[in-house]
Amino acid sequence: MLELDSKLVIDEETMKSPNLCGKFTDDELARLGNWVYEGYQRDKTSRINWEKRNEAGMNLALQIQQAKSFPWPNCSNVAFPLVTMAVMQFHAIAYPSLIDGRSVVKCRVTGLDPTGKVKEKSERIQNHMNYQLLEEDAAWEEQTDRLLINLSVVGSAFKKSYFASSKGHNVSELVLARDLVMDYFASSVEACGRKTHYLPMYRNEVHERILRGTFRDVRECGWYAEAPTPTLTDQQLQAQKRAGVTSPASGDEVPPFITLEQPCSFDFDKDGYAEPYIITIEESSKAVLRIVARWDREEDVERTADKEIIKIHSTEYFTKYTFIPSPDGGIYDIGFGVFLGPLNESVNSLINQLIDSGTMATTAGGFLGRGAKLRGGVYTFAPLEWKRIDATVDDLNKAIYPLPVREPSAVLFNLLSLLINFTSRIPGATDAVMGENPGQNTPAETSRNMITQGMKVFSVIFKRTWRSMKQEFKKLYILNSIFLPTNKTYGPSGLSISREDYLDDPNSVIPVADPSITSEEVSIAKAQAVRAASKETPGYDIEVVEKNFLNALKIEGVDLFYPGLQAKPPQPHYKVQIEQIRQQAAMSKQQAADKLAILELFEEQKLNEAKILLLQAQAAKAVEEAGGVKTGHDIAMFQAAIGALKTHNDHLIKQIELMMKGEENGRKATDGRGVSGMATPPGNQGAQALAGGMGEGAPGGMG
Repeated sequence: MLELDSKLVIDEETMKSPNLCGKFTDDELARLGNWVYEGYQRDKTSRINWEKRNEAGMNLALQIQQAKSFPWPNCSNVAFPLVTMAVMQFHAIAYPSLIDGRSVVKCRVTGLDPTGKVKEKSERIQNHMNYQLLEEDAAWEEQTDRLLINLSVVGSAFKKSYFASSKGHNVSELVLARDLVMDYFASSVEACGRKTHYLPMYRNEVHERILRGTFRDVRECGWYAEAPTPTLTDQQLQAQKRAGVTSPASGDEVPPFITLEQPCSFDFDKDGYAEPYIITIEESSKAVLRIVARWDREEDVERTADKEIIKIHSTEYFTKYTFIPSPDGGIYDIGFGVFLGPLNESVNSLINQLIDSGTMATTAGGFLGRGAKLRGGVYTFAPLEWKRIDATVDDLNKAIYPLPVREPSAVLFNLLSLLINFTSRIPGATDAVMGENPGQNTPAETSRNMITQGMKVFSVIFKRTWRSMKQEFKKLYILNSIFLPTNKTYGPSGLSISREDYLDDPNSVIPVADPSITSEEVSIAKAQAVRAASKETPGYDIEVVEKNFLNALKIEGVDLFYPGLQAKPPQPHYKVQIEQIRQQAAMSKQQAADKLAILELFEEQKLNEAKILLLQAQAAKAVEEAGGVKTGHDIAMFQAAIGALKTHNDHLIKQIELMMKGEENGRKATDGRGVSGMATPPGNQGAQALAGGMGEGAPGGMG
């Protein structure tokens, strides 16, 4: 173990210092730089075999054609895109499922929330983090897109999440597996004691960091004054070959310096416990550029009662994305480049053999005997053309011997078909998943089941990706709790967020994407099932259910289409609505019958009124002609009849008023809606109007 004379004190100054290089002598920094580089080389040596497999798989994915000279120069050199098709199929499913619309983060509410304050805070957090990822860190979505493609080929990829002081906000950068060097048999990224980020950095970037105080001032060093000439490894040369580029010539200012940023542990305070630090060196000179503590808060340091350090909970910046875990237990996983690589190479060989065989069968020559009397040179033939020769046909047949070449083998073609069919089963790329028609008469449910079964492999990989995204968001949540201003306004609408909102459990932050969904059809089917269940069984949050259904349909502006239950009161259950309609129908039928009865009473009342008027007229005439006892008796009879009719009329009026009052109560029970076409004035005014002129005020009334 490297021993240094200088000693650090583990306190707040050491924790917050942007660079601790000033605490050590130049000789100590040189020895420390060699120690970092040697550890990097040991880790790199442990993964040599993985690098070779990775390069071979990447060549297949990019369909790089290697130079061939067998069986002859310029022979067939086809690269069949088995790996490429598998990668594109996975990416087409994973990318739109993980990044859907303008929301990628949501915050769960755990425990009771009677006042709704926890829900409001969770909404503030998820709105702010969505803004950070999709707006503030403009490169996040593009780098996630690249991650999914590289992940499916290589098997491993990483995200580096940290607070960029130069930008003033969090960033989450893609780090390819080739650029993060770890011991191949480390158990996990978090448990790996040493990992090195291979980080090219241009001169301006180094200069900026020197002036900001995050890098040691090395402007007087010889390696910095000269043009950088990085040494390329075989893997880097292969990468340049695939990209079709070459390194700039020596002396050009374009090439970057290669910095090695190594999170590691070193006992700088000499207490027997190696504290977590990040040491950055320049590769060619091994010069130390930066030493910084790898913990952010005093609470991360566990101490005994005597202030001795028990443990320091280090900050982890890297999040590992896994495609398929390596069966040998290595930290680097495997992708389609390794899984399909040997089969893809076999398919390439078979295709090239069939093409070469066809070429040979089509263009093969033969042997010419000495008895053939032919002029030298090349003979060309046109349709219907015949050539004259000096030899007979028999002599010509004897002198010419075609090379015995077979036609392309049917066995090889069948073997090729077998390999391609079985290779497609590894990524689950069935015909239905690839969008091909399974058959004209295939039932819809059968087709859906075929798609679901065909994406079983993708479902498992997708869930691992979702789990990694959750860990990435958790790191960003913790960074906000440390570096976010006390109060911050963001976005065009001026939303606000505070650091205090991020002081709760970071495990509440999860991706929006469903970890078990890999197709739009499955997402819509699940949303429809929940929606149907909410109508059958009370107790569901209808607003959440409806918005979940609209999101599954990928409707933009859900709040515009469905503002929620607060904007419009919820309708009663459909069974209650049906019963209300039935009651209204029965009540309307009764009201119609009552209306008819009231009309009949009105007609009878009008008839009585006419009879009263007739009797009053007859009585008036009898008075004028009065002259005897008989006439007096007639007038008395008229008055008795009129009195009986008036009594009957009063009875009819009371009966009409009672029936109209009952009809009005029925109309109120049906939300104020009366029977269509039978509207009447309020109260009993309608009866009085229809019976107007009757009673004491009738014309010709007799006292």
